Amino acid sequence: MKKNNLKTIAILALTFIAFGCKKITNINTSPNNPPLSAATPQVLFPSAVASSAGRIGGELQILGGFWSQYYTQYTTANQFRNIDSYNLTQNDLNANWNELFQGALEDYQLSITQAKAKGLNNYVLMSTCMKAYTYGVLVDLYDQVPYTQALQGATVTQPVFDKGHDVYLGLIKEIDAALAANYNVNLAGADAATDFLFNGDMTKWAQFANTLELKLYLRMVNAYPADAQAGVTKLFANGLGFLNVDAGIPSSTFSNTPNKDNPFFEYNQRSLNTTTNIKASTTFLLYLTTTEDPRITPLFGPSPVVGINQGDYNGSDATYAKATNPAQSPTDPVWFISAAESHFLQAEAIVRYGVAGNAAAEYVAGVSASFAANGLSASDGATFAATSAVAFPAAGTTDAKIGAIIMQKWVANAQGCHALESFFDQQRTGYPKNSAVYTTNANYVPGEWVYSLNGVTVGKAFPKRLIFPESEYTTNKNTPTLVPLTTPVWWGIGGSK
Repeated sequence: MKKNNLKTIAILALTFIAFGCKKITNINTSPNNPPLSAATPQVLFPSAVASSAGRIGGELQILGGFWSQYYTQYTTANQFRNIDSYNLTQNDLNANWNELFQGALEDYQLSITQAKAKGLNNYVLMSTCMKAYTYGVLVDLYDQVPYTQALQGATVTQPVFDKGHDVYLGLIKEIDAALAANYNVNLAGADAATDFLFNGDMTKWAQFANTLELKLYLRMVNAYPADAQAGVTKLFANGLGFLNVDAGIPSSTFSNTPNKDNPFFEYNQRSLNTTTNIKASTTFLLYLTTTEDPRITPLFGPSPVVGINQGDYNGSDATYAKATNPAQSPTDPVWFISAAESHFLQAEAIVRYGVAGNAAAEYVAGVSASFAANGLSASDGATFAATSAVAFPAAGTTDAKIGAIIMQKWVANAQGCHALESFFDQQRTGYPKNSAVYTTNANYVPGEWVYSLNGVTVGKAFPKRLIFPESEYTTNKNTPTLVPLTTPVWWGIGGSK
């Protein structure tokens, strides 16, 4: 298959997937074409990556953007009020569950099977990494998911749900097995075009694997601290290193064309034919302005930047009419793991466990990488990271250091359709802190998250997960008992193992 044709098919699949339509590789049932089960890794892998990006960089980016308080609903629109008010039911956002399982994960698993049969260990590693990444997002959103009995087609139609920690350990074991094989043959020619992330560079894939495992182990710090420490120590000693580049679907892969553009842009603007749904949240803007962060301009445009208080979509404040849109482009990238995130993960690991490295240097590298990703100078990022408002507290407590890291990670995650990661980080670390008062209160501390003004949860509890789709309860008797979306997942603060 020619390079351009392959890219077009996958990106078309990405945008169709973003809206829950049946993916392209499954539509083709002509007797003149092979069935999906006979597809090669060269076709399955990019389609699956597009599926992951279409969901995580599309509707789930919107969820993460609202629940991480980068965005809020505009007063004259109502498209996302249910997200902004935490009023989600079993019938909301279900396409993400369905497509990530039936689209992305099924294709990753089939790609692994086919690659093993053909001796293509490089595709085994690539597919295993992205399978683990996608599964990780589902675990982080739903707590328990089918894993040991999943992805077996008609053989098992009602798989059991596995505990999140068990899924994590299983995924890490799969990654380690893929790394133990002779994976390090770079892709070339048309095969390289099937790899949106690294163009077939297997050294970078090994670093992606190591960085992904680092994220998974750091998720365990509350629930399984011994596992977390042992795992992190292993990763810093294995010699693979960690990512220092952004990993995902880059801007060059997208175009300003329907069905070939960034899924967040397509979902929020092109398909709805409006730019008035999502506006900047005062929560995020106040932190950026208080710290005099130059990234406010690439993230929201030139001054004046005006926000809406989180969840105040019925408000009549005179400034709301001038509320600012987040900067969006049809060619924005979708990052699975950003360079900034990698540096912040390393900084956190060094602070927590004293593994080899310099936490302050990784912190500065994370801020610098974020500046570069936003089109600013990395050196200006290093200068900003040394300012009193955000400087790494080298002589501070462990908690103070973790707080500084996660706050700057929150800012970094505003770029690259990566908002969901900050929603997860806040539940795991408590940063940004939850505010006892609303943003309009004189005692409000810039950067602290506020409860949505129109939130509907009992006791003003913040959301911490999604609830299983109604379709799971009607088709799978093993689906766990429904719990409120305010219940922490297993790795969250206060979560249940």
